[in-house]
Amino acid sequence: MAKAKKDLSKDKGVRAVAELLMQSAKTRTSCAPIAARLQALGADAAYAAQDIQTRAALKAGRKIVGQKIGLTSTAVQKQLGVDTPDYGMLFDDMAYGEDEEIPLSRLMQPRVEAEIAFVLAHGINNPKATLSDAVRAIAYALPAIEVVDSRIKDWKISLIDTVADNASSGVFVLGGAPKKIDSFDLRLCGMTMELKGEAVSLGCGAACLGNPLNAVVWLARKMAQVGRPLREGDIVLSGALGPMVSVTPGGAYEAHISGLGRVSAVFSKA
Repeated sequence: MAKAKKDLSKDKGVRAVAELLMQSAKTRTSCAPIAARLQALGADAAYAAQDIQTRAALKAGRKIVGQKIGLTSTAVQKQLGVDTPDYGMLFDDMAYGEDEEIPLSRLMQPRVEAEIAFVLAHGINNPKATLSDAVRAIAYALPAIEVVDSRIKDWKISLIDTVADNASSGVFVLGGAPKKIDSFDLRLCGMTMELKGEAVSLGCGAACLGNPLNAVVWLARKMAQVGRPLREGDIVLSGALGPMVSVTPGGAYEAHISGLGRVSAVFSKA
């Protein structure tokens, strides 16, 4: 008989980490890395800490509108010593419109990265989901800028730190011109992100696990496994197409993705 899996959300150390990160977010005061506190329990404990925060957010009235995928760059994976992406929740109050000013007061150490976002026509509840399952589920794609953020001081993060911290989520902006995914090349589409007309980040679709659809498949399987399957209408931020860039106060960042269009994120000056 298989041994029942321990509910790590009841572990005192895991709960203490979740409380620390929630307090950090509330006070906008960064905290020291938390990986050492959970190292013995591994990534499962970090996801348990994330889930505690997710349940607290839902109890407070926030709504999940999708998921983000992180660590889709092989270079970043090598940097953190991992061989897998991670995921975090997207909440309704994290979404900003194009050219809508994003107040820096709600962020701590923001950085921007350009991505391809997918919106689902129907859910995927299959721990062995395939590429064809993902393709059938996607209604359309949009250019996106994710504003990543960290409650961990000076971005000194490991896999456990970022997972527990909702995959270093901040806010996000979606472009307003949806495209069917068969209308452009997801793998070879080029990306340029500019600030004041100068390129600050370059990349392409292949930078995201070889193809952004591979990231969607990974996420679909993972979310089915953990009992929170992808749903109709969910937004999926599939992962960075190029290096992330620290935000300049008052900056207006514009990302162009070949065949998909443009999206811009504008920040307050203070």
